[in-house]
Amino acid sequence: MTLKSERIITREKAKRLDQHAQKKLGISVLLLMENAARGVAEEALKMIKDKKARVAVFCGKGNNGGDGFCAARHLLALGIKPDIFLADEIPEVKNEARVNLDILLRLKQKIAVVNKSSLDLLRARITEYSLIIDALLGVGLTGKVSGVYGDLIDLINESKACVLSVDIPSGLDATTGKIRGLCIKADRTVTFVAKKRGMLLGAGKKHCGNVVVKNLGIPL
Repeated sequence: MTLKSERIITREKAKRLDQHAQKKLGISVLLLMENAARGVAEEALKMIKDKKARVAVFCGKGNNGGDGFCAARHLLALGIKPDIFLADEIPEVKNEARVNLDILLRLKQKIAVVNKSSLDLLRARITEYSLIIDALLGVGLTGKVSGVYGDLIDLINESKACVLSVDIPSGLDATTGKIRGLCIKADRTVTFVAKKRGMLLGAGKKHCGNVVVKNLGIPL
């Protein structure tokens, strides 16, 4: 498909759709997150050979990470026990993302906080995973990737695991398709409502892999 014939949206359009869903339609962020996470878990299930496969979910502190926490719970419900990693400190996770993190904690799930001191250990472990779910950074990214987020992107790209990105590969500009310093190279990307413009431009073409669009129940 070409840009002219395919339904695509920019970062700004995606933000306006979220606001419309919440303020005009009364669809809560938690419900949108739940729908997104269900779609991610469905695709993850397709990418592993069996439920004993080792799966890792890497989450940031924002709503993209919230999708990841919620997807981890859906995987648990499907009989898959993923390892869950957070690229920040637990108190930094706020709002709806924190709701989904707290649910995992109440389910007695371990959340491994990644920092500079734990990177070497993670580097040794990351080869164990068959599937890595990238929920580090979402379509709202405008700055340059740095710190632990950048270190994790490098580690994930160096691993031999299949990579499933949530909404957009972490580090890819959703509107321009430019790399914001570093970018996940995904085998598959589950995006929501519509493809993002940056997926079809610049680096987006080779970093998104197979793009699957999931419906969140928001009419365009």
